[in-house]
Amino acid sequence: MKIATFNANSVRIRLAQVVRWLKRESPDILCLQETKVQDADFPAAAFQKAGYHIAFRGQKAYAGVAIACRDEPQQIRFGIDDGREPDEARLIMLRAAGVTVINTYVPQGRAIDTEHFEYKLAWLRRFREMLERHFSPEEPLIWCGDLNVAPEPIDLYDPKRNKDHADFHPLARAALENVRAWGFVDVFRMLHPDEPGQYTYWDYRVAGTVKRNIGWRVDHIFATRALAEKTRKAWIDIAARKVKRPSDHTFLVAEFEM
Repeated sequence: MKIATFNANSVRIRLAQVVRWLKRESPDILCLQETKVQDADFPAAAFQKAGYHIAFRGQKAYAGVAIACRDEPQQIRFGIDDGREPDEARLIMLRAAGVTVINTYVPQGRAIDTEHFEYKLAWLRRFREMLERHFSPEEPLIWCGDLNVAPEPIDLYDPKRNKDHADFHPLARAALENVRAWGFVDVFRMLHPDEPGQYTYWDYRVAGTVKRNIGWRVDHIFATRALAEKTRKAWIDIAARKVKRPSDHTFLVAEFEM
């Protein structure tokens, strides 16, 4: 099974790139975040023409998640079901290829002294509670997406300068680790334990970030232990960040021996 995740930063703007990538790499599952389109305007036909089923939930110009699957998906659900704001445009889960896949666009948090950062931390706590209600670490489960946290200093270009950044602050890292500790393995870092400079995001606002590799690893594919042990390959498609009009993120891919 081949699964990929990609923050498209507008699926309509990046549609041709995404479809070309699907045809070239032929993943079984592609998770998309920051689709930035309300459901009525989602370009579902393009995915169907490429040979994929597509499930999505979004809103105009902000957030949005989708999953494209070779097999017809089952048990599609959106949002966090704890009685509070479900935030459906940030979480989609379904079952395909014999595996449950949860795709999230975790709130970015903006700055650590804002309510947005508090919402990010609370969102991750709510997500952990949702896992405890519905799943077991013993079952095959994948959690992936733009998680908006670089877990370790190796996961960003300048950890000292960014120690108080919303995506690297100790509280954000602890919140992500609390979810991971429920029973997930970071499959990319499992296979590349000591490799610096492995990033999935490069800021548009700073000139030359891709060329100088001034980046962050904030997009992740986590799997429960039994599934993680079947990982045979995990890689970042840096070339896809160098195309015309790219997203500020690129594709992260993992392959499992199923």
